[in-house]
Amino acid sequence: DHEGHQIAQWWNERGVSAFVLHYRLGPEGHHFPTQLADVQRAIRTVRAKAADHHIDPKRIGVMGFSAGGHLASMAATKFDEKAYDASDDIDQASARPDFAVLCYPVIAMASEFAHGGSRKNLLGGEFSPDSPEAKHVSSDLNVTDQTPPTFIFQTDEDVVVPAENAVRFYLALRQHKIPAEMHIYQRGPHGVGLYLGDPITGTWSNLLDTWMRSNALYTPAAKRVAVSGEVFLNGSPVRWGSVTFQPETAGQPIVTARVMGGKFSLPEDQGPSEGKAKLAFSASIWETTQKDADRVIHMEKLSQNDSAPAMIEMKPGISPLKFELSVP
Repeated sequence: DHEGHQIAQWWNERGVSAFVLHYRLGPEGHHFPTQLADVQRAIRTVRAKAADHHIDPKRIGVMGFSAGGHLASMAATKFDEKAYDASDDIDQASARPDFAVLCYPVIAMASEFAHGGSRKNLLGGEFSPDSPEAKHVSSDLNVTDQTPPTFIFQTDEDVVVPAENAVRFYLALRQHKIPAEMHIYQRGPHGVGLYLGDPITGTWSNLLDTWMRSNALYTPAAKRVAVSGEVFLNGSPVRWGSVTFQPETAGQPIVTARVMGGKFSLPEDQGPSEGKAKLAFSASIWETTQKDADRVIHMEKLSQNDSAPAMIEMKPGISPLKFELSVP
């Protein structure tokens, strides 16, 4: 199952527990809100039994592909909608996912880009795109300020579920200022899954991995530190560049600050995590020197003569920092 167990194995390789939901389907006679009930119950079950599985009940996400992507988007937007009658203590747990991953998702049931087959399967009949029923399950119309951070993967060549579906959901997330990241690859038909055999489109899961880390979803978020300072290269302020803080603690966000006019600054909520971090620099002084020999440099040491990468212990009050880089 390239959109189920293969995906679960991918998560397992990153230390993440994964649960594959076999939800009830429209062609089998099950229609809305049955599918929403299934995913709500699944999220509540995982959250209620989090201690049994040694997982964090505050870092439970939902992921779906194609029609499953629509169900995942409903889980992210309709977690407070009553889809079934409560039956036990599990149903007292929240059904809101803490993040969502949507892959070539069906989204818009009420537009010219709607997937008619999915609409019919979900609703159990012929409903027009402008019907109240279709609008009720169009996830782009249901995004709120409570929708969780979302990662979206799509291909431009997908003619089964056009990219407009993913784009509409992304724009709705932007409208509500929900943290979101979307990647649309030019190549790739509908339903590719991980597609690891493709050297280009198959990189999407690497981007998901990075997104998970940058949002501190792999490990409990550590306290972050406001940081500011200056960067010099061969005595001149770096006119344009960056300084990257890579935490020694696995899973914590890698943070990059842009350097302009020799200075950089990040507020606490965007700064690096407390603890040891490896430094990396990108720097240019050509704008100042106008010398052809002054190229953009990339280095993990303050000097090429240093024997070890540059390290720093991040802690409150450490700023302002001053880094002086030197190259021949």
